[in-house]
Amino acid sequence: MSTESQKLLTSFDHLPPDEKREVASEIIRRTFTLDRDETDDPQLAALYAEFADEDRRLADEGVDDYQRGMVGEDAR
Repeated sequence: MSTESQKLLTSFDHLPPDEKREVASEIIRRTFTLDRDETDDPQLAALYAEFADEDRRLADEGVDDYQRGMVGEDAR
């Protein structure tokens, strides 16, 4: 992984949970947009969109779990 990528991830780690969720969703959206631009198959594009939605939902759940864990640690 490049130095710039490492800097980006370090920056991401310092964001508040709501902003992390927004950034993660945007990165997923852009990644799948790039992939869809490379194909003309409508069925494949629909599958990419479905997987992007599922990944976004799972990312949101992961951030929520992380936030609950941090609240639990802060309470100790």
